Amino acid sequence: MCAKMAFQHQAGTAMECLSIPITLHKEVDGDIMRCGFKIGGGIDQDYRKSPQGYTDNGIYVTEVHKDSPASKSGLRVHDKILQCNGYDFTMVTHKKAVSYIKKHPVLNLLVARKGVTST
Repeated sequence: MCAKMAFQHQAGTAMECLSIPITLHKEVDGDIMRCGFKIGGGIDQDYRKSPQGYTDNGIYVTEVHKDSPASKSGLRVHDKILQCNGYDFTMVTHKKAVSYIKKHPVLNLLVARKGVTST
């Protein structure tokens, strides 16, 4: 039940689910900080048009690059990002999520993962 709630969540409503903590330290390449993943979704997106078949307007990991900080931290494709550095990601636009992820050198994420009901 809990896992289902995380993946069919209505923005702005309370949710109880297992969250997996992930700490991601970005690689610094000159003036650029690389994290090695891409996201999709957001409250301004139509999830019904998602090529991944997501069932709500959450922020989802759509790509993780091999040997990247994201891969090394344990982040996986289809993880739903619930929080980033304490900031609620269940009610953000796609642009706001991208901006927030880009500006921080360390990302302390809480994610929900389909099929994971205990750690």
